[in-house]
Amino acid sequence: MSETPHVHLPKNSNSKRLLTAFLVTAGFMVAEAIGGLLSGSLALLADAGHMLTDAAALLVALMAVHFSQRKPNARHTFGYLRLTTLAAFLNAAALLAIVIFILWEAIRRFFEPQPVMGTPMLIIAVAGLLANLFAFWLLHRGNEEKNINVRAAALHVLGDLLGSVGAIAAAIVILTTGWTPIDPILSVLVSCLVVRSAWRLLKESFHELLEGTPQEVDIVKLQKDLCLNIAEVRNIHHVHVWQIGEQKLMTLHAQVIPPHDHDGLLRRIEAYLLKHYQIGHVTIQMEYQHCDTPDCGINRAPEASEHTHSHSHLGHHH
Repeated sequence: MSETPHVHLPKNSNSKRLLTAFLVTAGFMVAEAIGGLLSGSLALLADAGHMLTDAAALLVALMAVHFSQRKPNARHTFGYLRLTTLAAFLNAAALLAIVIFILWEAIRRFFEPQPVMGTPMLIIAVAGLLANLFAFWLLHRGNEEKNINVRAAALHVLGDLLGSVGAIAAAIVILTTGWTPIDPILSVLVSCLVVRSAWRLLKESFHELLEGTPQEVDIVKLQKDLCLNIAEVRNIHHVHVWQIGEQKLMTLHAQVIPPHDHDGLLRRIEAYLLKHYQIGHVTIQMEYQHCDTPDCGINRAPEASEHTHSHSHLGHHH
């Protein structure tokens, strides 16, 4: 059985850049939060919330690097990568709570305008923009860009650049015109960016915690592909696919024509799943007789069964 994960996580030497990006992002997130409170700018607070999404995404990627290096044991046979999913879920839930607070405060400020100090707001917003540019540059160097979590974090940082630009624009408007309602207006716009990221993260992490099938895996197509591309395979059923960290795992039952080389057929099925579906850890139970018990239909598509039936006759002719 092949157990090779399809994604190589960053090495220790390269993950230093990832840690640096996290520290820069988290540091300026705190600075923006403090600056927002001192200057009275809701836009800065909203941008700090958006930077929190960046910092959390980077932290999840760092956790993935750390826990991927810890070997599984008898108590945790899949290791500790599920902690990254749990962290992502808690982060998303916290972000939604922050957004609700910002939106409530923005509505209140529309009816009760608050004074905003434009100069400190502008200075902090520009510093935040520079921090985001630096973090984005770091994330596109070295081996980290191959990591799916880091790519997601880079997209977060890219989106956060818009938040910083919005805060700068609000500060300029306040300094030149004194029109403070621009601050809650732009805070709402930035919050919409946070909601979109947080809601997607919440759904994805919740799906993974429920051991749902990864979005990119089509089980019906997978069943058809195995039956059509490997001559000995008659039927695929009892298919279960889930994901831990970045590693896809799978179990399945395969009804096959009794092979001359059992291990060779097993390796061919594993190699096909790795190449075409990036599933590197699969447990396969081979069966030579037709499965006719009540639970044989689990995760078996009617279309796959039809193709399998015709294919099995071809196998006998050969």
